Amino acid sequence: QLQLVESGGGLVQPGGSLRLSCVASGFTLDYYAISWFRQAPGKEPEGVACISVSGLTIDYADSVKGRFAISRDNAKNTVVLQMNSLKSEDTADYYCAVASVGDMCSLSYYVMEYWGKGTLVTVSS
Repeated sequence: QLQLVESGGGLVQPGGSLRLSCVASGFTLDYYAISWFRQAPGKEPEGVACISVSGLTIDYADSVKGRFAISRDNAKNTVVLQMNSLKSEDTADYYCAVASVGDMCSLSYYVMEYWGKGTLVTVSS
């Protein structure tokens, strides 16, 4: 069974950090670009970060540039989203997803093939 499972969400104060992980089971991430999305209540999903198969192409939403970092460890079938300097507006459910887009990556949810069920991040004092 193909699965993506996110972890690492929780409650953090503004300015704090969280490290989200996404582990794949039932398939290998080696051939997929991986993306993180988030969705806040009442808002559209937003592509936050993505990384290509080789890891050479990385992209971020303007709202998180300089604060978030995505990385992948194919040996562990895992992708990580390091989130620093968190703001209240970063509060959302965070999802990882994969896409077959060659050695590129995408922040568009239309091209994603598999999704995790998400992990909640709450930034509040």
